[in-house]
Amino acid sequence: MQAERLVKSLLSRALHRRGLLKTGAGLGTLGALAVATGCTTPLRGPGGVVVAPKPDSHLHPLAHGSTRAPGILRALPPDAPEPTWRARDPMEILTAFDYGRVSKLPNGQTLREYTLVAQETEIKVARGVTYPAWTYNGTVPGPTIRCTEGDRIKVYFHNASPHPHSIHLHGIHPANMDGVFEQIAPGGSYVYEFEAEPFGLFLYHCHTMPVKKHIEKGLYGTFIVDPKEPRPPAKELVMVMNGFDTDGDGENEFYTVNGVANYFVDNPIELNAGELLRVYLVNLTEFDLINSLHLHGNVFKLFRTGTSLTNYEITDTVMLCQGERCVLELTYTMPGKFMFHAHQSEFAELGWMGFFDVK
Repeated sequence: MQAERLVKSLLSRALHRRGLLKTGAGLGTLGALAVATGCTTPLRGPGGVVVAPKPDSHLHPLAHGSTRAPGILRALPPDAPEPTWRARDPMEILTAFDYGRVSKLPNGQTLREYTLVAQETEIKVARGVTYPAWTYNGTVPGPTIRCTEGDRIKVYFHNASPHPHSIHLHGIHPANMDGVFEQIAPGGSYVYEFEAEPFGLFLYHCHTMPVKKHIEKGLYGTFIVDPKEPRPPAKELVMVMNGFDTDGDGENEFYTVNGVANYFVDNPIELNAGELLRVYLVNLTEFDLINSLHLHGNVFKLFRTGTSLTNYEITDTVMLCQGERCVLELTYTMPGKFMFHAHQSEFAELGWMGFFDVK
């Protein structure tokens, strides 16, 4: 109850600063302000736009039911794997790693195959507030793609939305696998194929103009390439920082980790004293230059981009520009509830706040 009163007090002050309460748009009515302001004109690069029929209507979010929603996989190759992303809330997204469909190529190399579907999905972004998002496989963020350095990767992408979209994966890959010129029209499909390198923490997002709107609307996710010699065993969590512009004014009204404001205030993350915690932290906040994480009552090893297992700094606060990411490692030795939040106070007051509950 004390935590709930704290959040309500902070949120009320922040909404007053944004002018929402002054205009009568209180927290309970913010859902009515949601405006879908997407782009309808595709980016036409040298590769052109893939022409394909429009998908069937009445699609069901892949995170909430059958993966065989009407028409959703119709245009994909018949050997494309079923989407396996089943995370439904920020807590499940913490540990939902998609390793793909795994097989061996004739040369002995591991092949991992994934399916990502772009679709429009109404999501919850705060208590009593929904938002018309653009998603990969029905959630914001989308699936956490995970593999090992040297694996052969195939990502089957299908666009089941009314807008052109693509997937731009960070890391090393051929030019025609970059998601810039390969704009996929509604109903179209594309297969991204490359070798996963180097090891580290990466991300993916739509790269269709206007990119800022396609990112803010929710088309992004985490891409982890593990080293061939695994990192030490640890409790591993994925935390994606983002914001939501629920009234379409180009300014975020809510900030979250894994998609719902204040979720980890209401649902603290349970840890065991003495266990190693590894956090894959990714910043995909649009409309703000930086986002951050500050940890109470502890410090962490900070591995920038996760491309080194030995080079780190020790701190309790990290600032990240959009697209930056890092791997954090820490251990709590004392029990109790420890807060974590953005160190931009307004972001914390608008939802980017949570607790570790150490037992």
